[in-house]
Amino acid sequence: MANIILLYKLKPEITPQQFETWLRDTDFPAMRALRHIKSFVTYKVQKRVMAAEPPSVHYVEVFDVPDLTSFIAEDLAAEKTKTVMGEFRTFVENPEYLVAEPVV
Repeated sequence: MANIILLYKLKPEITPQQFETWLRDTDFPAMRALRHIKSFVTYKVQKRVMAAEPPSVHYVEVFDVPDLTSFIAEDLAAEKTKTVMGEFRTFVENPEYLVAEPVV
């Protein structure tokens, strides 16, 4: 089992309302329908806990992916996923995709 953690900021010309409407209407239904995703949650970052500076990202997404190999080979290769990911890139700048696994 693995988790994919996605960190990103919106492009300056994109409002949170525009992005969150797209998330609800397009991204959530498409990503939650993928065969190899157990769960998928998007978090809007509010602030840092122990610092006054603004957060380094606007949003964090966490995907629970029981079979990463199949997710990459099948889900990411699907045309619908490619279309949604292409749309996603119109809203965000420099997304960082991380694969993580539990330590404890």
